[in-house]
Amino acid sequence: MNHTGAIERAKEHFAELLNEQLKRVDQMKAGEDWADYSRLMPIIIGVVGGDGIGPFITKEAVRVLEYILAEEIQSGKVELRWISGLTIEERVKVMKALPEETLAALKECHVILKGPLTTPKKGDKWPNLESANVSMRRELDLFANVRPVKVPEKGIDWIFYRENTEGEYVLGSSGFNVTEDLAVDFKVITSQGAERIVRLAFEYARNNGINRVSAVTKANVIKTTDGKFLEIARRVAAEYPEIQFDDWFVDIMAAKLVDEKRRRDFKVIVLPNLYGDILTDEAAEFQGGVGTAGSANIGKRYAMFEAIHGSAPRMVDEGRAQYADPASMMRACVMMLRHISFIDQASRMEMALDICGQFEKRVSLTGRPDGATGAQYADYVLETVQDPDLQNRWQRYQASGEVKL
Repeated sequence: MNHTGAIERAKEHFAELLNEQLKRVDQMKAGEDWADYSRLMPIIIGVVGGDGIGPFITKEAVRVLEYILAEEIQSGKVELRWISGLTIEERVKVMKALPEETLAALKECHVILKGPLTTPKKGDKWPNLESANVSMRRELDLFANVRPVKVPEKGIDWIFYRENTEGEYVLGSSGFNVTEDLAVDFKVITSQGAERIVRLAFEYARNNGINRVSAVTKANVIKTTDGKFLEIARRVAAEYPEIQFDDWFVDIMAAKLVDEKRRRDFKVIVLPNLYGDILTDEAAEFQGGVGTAGSANIGKRYAMFEAIHGSAPRMVDEGRAQYADPASMMRACVMMLRHISFIDQASRMEMALDICGQFEKRVSLTGRPDGATGAQYADYVLETVQDPDLQNRWQRYQASGEVKL
């Protein structure tokens, strides 16, 4: 059978993708300065409610955030601005993953707090649009996905630096069916993209007195792209001689994270997009599941903060959305507050979340009517934040090691 025509069409498609990626490389080479939040007045926080359980958990997180930032909002230092246009219904209406008007509104903000967004998949009731999350990361050049996982009683204190704009996801909707029997997707790693995420991980380690950075690839099999990532990681590591560097294959790292003898040794972990997505979900299980974990998406100009889990449409379909756990969005708020240099406010909110979610757990969330609602949990967090003895209360729990799991 002659496949010449199919191959030529595939070559044309591949050429278009290569041109797009080479333009992106040129943009990264041009570079830009990091945002200086101390010079902004006000700092505009764009709030995207999301869809599915997103609006429910975002609303509760914002209630706590508004209390924490009450003085800054009142004085005009901070503005919370709700951004519409990103529910799955709104995206499908215009058949775009990221509508132009919404993107323009996002670009008027300095940081973004985002609830979960539904990503259609083949076979569900929605058209198979590209992920809005991937589109936002690409359009705002949010190249670093930062996900901390901390469980003191297990000796776990990890922070993952996941590359956010490359790998398998950057062209996830641009694969090509060469024939009815052959489908091809693409993986992209650039020198510039790999270097900036690795360097950010090492800078975090240096600035926080951390003595180890681990890179994760599958460079023994994915030799060209993963090989480039690992090669650049080794080159950057040589510039930080005071920090120990090691590298692991993704399958072995997945095993070592559950190895009680070895997992305590890991500190900062830097990895390409897909591996980061998978391993951070695994890691989040140690601190109570993906419902408890926040995530930062960092670029030089913009930053976005979100839960690491999805929109849970089943909970909505079953009438359980009000029982969704807002802790992940609250943890995202903590990361956002630190990013924009409201350190004291971030610490206070984090201590309250530790007390409510790990130490006391007086309000139990099950995701069902036999547990608390998200609003009741937010009330508990607010009550705890307002405790004038909060820091001493938190320190007592830390010292005693009393954790209710």
